[in-house]
Amino acid sequence: MSHGNMNLTLKVWKQKNKDTKGRFETYNAKGISPDMSFLEMFDVVNEQLINENKEPIAFDHDCREGICGACSMYINGRPHGPKGAVTTCQLHMRSFKDGDTIVVEPWRSAAFPVIKDLAVDRSSFDRIIAAGGFVNINTGNAKDANNILINKDDADDAFNAAACIGCGACVAACKNSSAMLFVSAKVSQLALLPQGQIERQDRVLNMVKQMDEEGFGNCTNTGACEAECPKSISLENIARLNREYSSALLTQNKIHH
Repeated sequence: MSHGNMNLTLKVWKQKNKDTKGRFETYNAKGISPDMSFLEMFDVVNEQLINENKEPIAFDHDCREGICGACSMYINGRPHGPKGAVTTCQLHMRSFKDGDTIVVEPWRSAAFPVIKDLAVDRSSFDRIIAAGGFVNINTGNAKDANNILINKDDADDAFNAAACIGCGACVAACKNSSAMLFVSAKVSQLALLPQGQIERQDRVLNMVKQMDEEGFGNCTNTGACEAECPKSISLENIARLNREYSSALLTQNKIHH
């Protein structure tokens, strides 16, 4: 059963680009159905703005199915809004009440410069992946996948780590803007699989180095990242990354001495 339509007040961050100062603008969202997603609500507001010859609100979106990670917004002080384990596109307006004021901001991190309004540039994540998130493999003749034995727990952990969509909610949730949950998910996904063994040590060293160069902060294990991750990526991945990193450093030092 759907309740009646809602009228809402939006306070939305408007910013022309990364070099200009931003500010909050107030918009009225009228006649919003509780069954709409948060992005559909924005579509309605933008249509209204365009009809009034006003500039629409810029926001990122692509799949609208919780898969791509593009729809990232900071809503009422929480990445992806008030519901756990959902992306912004999966958040429904029934999570709000008629007459509510909703504050919407972009991710705030030096490593995610604002492109416009709520859209940020997350190519820092792509560069971290490019630094080490690949597998060199001698393809030769195709082997049957079942020939490569993999322990069930490792397979499950790798699968769970692979669920990371790179949305950046972990960075947005972290008081230090750390990217450790993201990087650890990517490192874990490959470190746990037999195919990922050859570059295992270079990968973790290169990805962590790139993460630091991008200007992400340090991890102080507050756990806000795991709590706000739409895919519930586990903090265990960070512990695993720390182990991988220490062991890679030791090996490197042995080689160099």
